[in-house]
Amino acid sequence: MQSGRAVLCSLGWLSLSLLSLLFPAGCARPANLSALRGREELLPPEHLNGVRLERDGHLNRELPQELFLGRERERFEEDSQPRRNRRKLVGIFSKVDRNNDQKISAKEMQRWIMEKTEEHFQEAVQENKMHFRAVDPDGDGHVSWDEYKIKFLASKGFNEKEIAEKIKNNEELKIDEETQEVLDNLKDRWYQADNPPPDLLLSEQEFLSFLHPEHSRGMLHFMVQEIVRDLDQDGDKRLTLPEFISLPVGTVENQQAQDVDDDWVRDRRKEFQEVIDANRDGIVTMEELEEYMDPMNEHNALNEARQMIAVADENQDHQLELEEILKTFYPLPTR
Repeated sequence: MQSGRAVLCSLGWLSLSLLSLLFPAGCARPANLSALRGREELLPPEHLNGVRLERDGHLNRELPQELFLGRERERFEEDSQPRRNRRKLVGIFSKVDRNNDQKISAKEMQRWIMEKTEEHFQEAVQENKMHFRAVDPDGDGHVSWDEYKIKFLASKGFNEKEIAEKIKNNEELKIDEETQEVLDNLKDRWYQADNPPPDLLLSEQEFLSFLHPEHSRGMLHFMVQEIVRDLDQDGDKRLTLPEFISLPVGTVENQQAQDVDDDWVRDRRKEFQEVIDANRDGIVTMEELEEYMDPMNEHNALNEARQMIAVADENQDHQLELEEILKTFYPLPTR
């Protein structure tokens, strides 16, 4: 088993993408440099299912699993028995193969990817209902910035009643610099999610856009602006290849980390040149990055489908047969 994982780590981005579906622990990636978040915190998630980049600009290494397995992903991760996972994969194959010709075409895979993306969207909607109730104590269907700030600071360990009283009386809040910086960033996102005419009150739908920018074109655009701002080194609001592949400061600490980072840079170069830079001019504009980031973009789904098929397409007919998938991902052990 270990030798199989070593082989996976030597493959390029396309192979790594789909093979990581079923071997999620096979290759590591550089640690996400964002501050650690407690589950109880009412922060917009750093990781968005079905979106190609994390909020900090890292490639979403979980994307193939999310697009192919959808809600089945956890069942695969929890089950260490290859034979059972082979049976699950057979079941998924039959669902993707709409015309029952025992092959998966790029169009069939594209349709499946769009369905799984919609699943993730619906999951986010359900989670948002729970989070919205938590920050809307009076149940009036709207959340003010102050209401949200009180709940957020309470989740960080501040006394909720004291914070609420100080905000009510316009008293100064004694907040550490890091927490204040997070609050400032959240307030920027809050303003962006507040549809015109702005009233600083978010409805449940606006709160969904605040937590999940992929649900709103305007918020997706704002997320793209944040990513470009963080990666853009010369201030021209566009990304060159060197800017996109630059390693964050302090990423490399030892040789093992260096090996991972070499893979990370190679993968980002490939993604930039072959996917994100649509017109191949060596520059990624905000418009190009926004199209790339849009999880409901059918052209992106078709590209993902073709990439997934290419990984296991042994006979090069641009379709996947069940045996090709099983042989690639869950070969039966030989004695």
